[in-house]
Amino acid sequence: MKKFFLLIASVLAIGSSSLNANEVSAYLIGAHLSVDEASIKLTENGFEIVATHKVNKKSTGTTIIFTNKMIKKAASKKSRGFAGVLKVLVDDERDLISVTNPIYFQKAFLQDDYNEQNAKKILSSIESAFGTLKGGSDKLDSDDIAGYHYMSMMPYYEDSVVIGEGNMAELLQKVTGFAKGRNLVFDIKLSEDSYLVAYHLGRKTSKFVKKIGTQNAHLLPYMILIENDEARILAPKYYIAIHYPSLSLGQFMKISTVPGAIETDLKKPFR
Repeated sequence: MKKFFLLIASVLAIGSSSLNANEVSAYLIGAHLSVDEASIKLTENGFEIVATHKVNKKSTGTTIIFTNKMIKKAASKKSRGFAGVLKVLVDDERDLISVTNPIYFQKAFLQDDYNEQNAKKILSSIESAFGTLKGGSDKLDSDDIAGYHYMSMMPYYEDSVVIGEGNMAELLQKVTGFAKGRNLVFDIKLSEDSYLVAYHLGRKTSKFVKKIGTQNAHLLPYMILIENDEARILAPKYYIAIHYPSLSLGQFMKISTVPGAIETDLKKPFR
């Protein structure tokens, strides 16, 4: 009987290990570096620094936004532009760096165009820059990432929101000219027909990150894809949830007005 229970325990342990092996961390954690040090390591390993973004006024963290040819090529496919960059959060508050995991975010944003081999190559280059990285606690099962939504009746990746219409030149002019361009963080060309733009949310709107955790502040600045004579954003309820996969319902309720405020902020340049 004792041997029987030992056998059952072993099977359960193997099953549990197998399940854990299928989980993918949204963020990869490494030893703290300065913004300059992290930027140099990225460029030395073939990445292009697109922009930097302060997490808050206290400057307790800075996000470095980066890309490379492989990332941009994958993101140049129709409706896949949100995968055009990755990010490193230099987190001075927690004394670490946190990198968006290409396997997680490319699964999410490239959908059926996801290429595991390419994602692993990008990850290898990131690890060449920063050394071995530890998976963070925010994670999803690998099979759930592409089809993720927070809960029933919540949006999926494909439920993106149109915030502006017009030809690409007009839309780019509007977003770069609004408020004399002060809200624009970057714009990068992905293809002849698509641009990825990063935009500052309003001061009040962006405070939601503090309420649910600046450790995942990578989601800002907010991304806008200009393609097919439209400016689109990922639905805020989806975009927040995919960046905060461990977010409790109580936390989500605390920021219940934020998704609507995000859409309002990002529609302003395109009026």
